[in-house]
Amino acid sequence: MLTQLLLQVVVAVSILLSVALAGVVGRDRLSLLREEWRSRLRTSAPAIALLLAILLLNRIMRQQGRSLSQDYGIHMTEVFYTIEGEFVLLFQAIASPEANTYFSISYVYGYVFLLIFPVVAYAARSKTIDFRRLLIAYSLNYAIGLVFYILFIAYGPRNVFVEELTQTMLYDNSPQYKYLTTEVNRNTNVFPSLHTSLSATVATFAYQTRSTYPRWFPIAVCLSISIMISTMYLGIHWGIDVLAGLALAGFCVSLSTYLVDRWSLTAILEQVRKRLHEYRDTVTTASQENS
Repeated sequence: MLTQLLLQVVVAVSILLSVALAGVVGRDRLSLLREEWRSRLRTSAPAIALLLAILLLNRIMRQQGRSLSQDYGIHMTEVFYTIEGEFVLLFQAIASPEANTYFSISYVYGYVFLLIFPVVAYAARSKTIDFRRLLIAYSLNYAIGLVFYILFIAYGPRNVFVEELTQTMLYDNSPQYKYLTTEVNRNTNVFPSLHTSLSATVATFAYQTRSTYPRWFPIAVCLSISIMISTMYLGIHWGIDVLAGLALAGFCVSLSTYLVDRWSLTAILEQVRKRLHEYRDTVTTASQENS
């Protein structure tokens, strides 16, 4: 089941990417990317390595973090329910088979597409600064989210409003998605909503680069809003989780911009190499003079 579902996601997202790359990025930028990908990869290597390392850490901590969370985590489900009440049940007013399908597709397929497309789109730009900012923002989202998931134990509305959400819960209407989501998440990882924070991060970058990719901005905004709503409509996240996700997105975008603009790891490594060469030349000269 998992293999079949992964294949469906890969095929669907590949089709979406092909259409979006052709209509948004354009043939010229993609052709230039094929010619210059090595140099752009070298420039962005530290940001890529950081993201891969944090994704690997998340993969490891998905298992190891459970025991840490049980030992040191703070139970927040009742707190969230006390503060928020039955807010997520308001989305039952728009419940229908069509809405179930739309929000389920948005939550799974739309989310994967939304995260992958800007990576390719910004890599296709001659200047890599937005590409590096995006990767650092992704890294910050995952890293901070991991810390929160260990510190706070909270079950989503689907575990509290079992009977009220039977019409819209993702796993009741589309049980096959359970195999996919359990591979990357646990049912206590709800605060903050990373679906929200990463979607809002992408939408913010789409706004900042709307002059370069004007067609991408409305697509990113519509998808992001759909994904945020889907997290509550499907009973996965509380409204509080979504608000926290929005705050996390704003923080990560701001911090990534600050870090990339202020420090370039590539430039730092180049300076280190330069200093080492100078030191080696000095040692060699001194050795020759002494001999």
